[in-house]
Amino acid sequence: MTKKRILVTGASGCIGHYISETLIQETNHELYLLVRNPQKLKINTQVRLGVTLVQGDMQKLDGLADLLPTIDLAVLTATAWGGEDTYDVNVFKTIELLELLDPVHCEQVIYFSTASVLNSKKQPLKEAGELGTDYIRSKYECLERVAKLPIADKITKVFPTFVLGGDRNKPYSHVTSGIPKIAKYVDLIRLLQADGSFHFIHGRDIAAVIRYLIENPPKEGESRSLVLGQDKITVNEAIEELCSYFDKKIWFRIPLSIFLANLLIAIFRIQMSTWDRFCMSYRHCTYEKVVNPTIFCLPNYCATMKDVLKTSGIKKAGCG
Repeated sequence: MTKKRILVTGASGCIGHYISETLIQETNHELYLLVRNPQKLKINTQVRLGVTLVQGDMQKLDGLADLLPTIDLAVLTATAWGGEDTYDVNVFKTIELLELLDPVHCEQVIYFSTASVLNSKKQPLKEAGELGTDYIRSKYECLERVAKLPIADKITKVFPTFVLGGDRNKPYSHVTSGIPKIAKYVDLIRLLQADGSFHFIHGRDIAAVIRYLIENPPKEGESRSLVLGQDKITVNEAIEELCSYFDKKIWFRIPLSIFLANLLIAIFRIQMSTWDRFCMSYRHCTYEKVVNPTIFCLPNYCATMKDVLKTSGIKKAGCG
């Protein structure tokens, strides 16, 4: 295995934690972990030599001007989820960082986007650019811009679906943070039936895929746009597995139509953005081909709804 100089941005985020931990524990690469606040990085970076914490900010890339041209491989997970800095970080500074890499020396860039900007055939979803939140629209715009860079043919774009993950040493993803609420309302959820489907993927499985891609970059002619997710699951299947996990019987189910959903939104005065309403109508957030560890003959950590609940710390029926 050839030793590489690898930069990981957003190392203190949920996905960044899993990737950094995997690369520290399972490789001997020389790692540079970019973090704004080193105290937020909870994994052990002292377990071996060759791990450097780079305290910095995506909005202040001048301090990386000497390091970036020497990087063999960059894993870009840093993102702004909202607020006034969203476009600056997710578009302008990301492009600036990519331009500071040496397009001849750098072997590969793994750029994290989001599956929300793609349609089922993995083409840009125009509604994401028109109706999306600041986060979604910024990712959509950055995707258009990276294709025009000198280093474009070395960029592997990954598009995570619903991301799970987090524990006492790692920040929880937005999805995992909401799972206890879903478990709390299982008696109500089991009465519902809905037309929809989706994918999910755990941070540990993302890290396994990224480690594989680092050692085995896509070859010429192979796709460099990878949607990360487990096999699709329908909403009804997810409800059934949820009920099975809690040993709850399903006696009958009420179809949750768009009309009924809108009625509930009005009754409970739920605030929804234009993008939220589009997603509610879109319903099937699935893709023709998804990538997870099994694609590369690697073990899956979290592949079923039972795994989702278990890894999220939700106790099943009969477990006090």
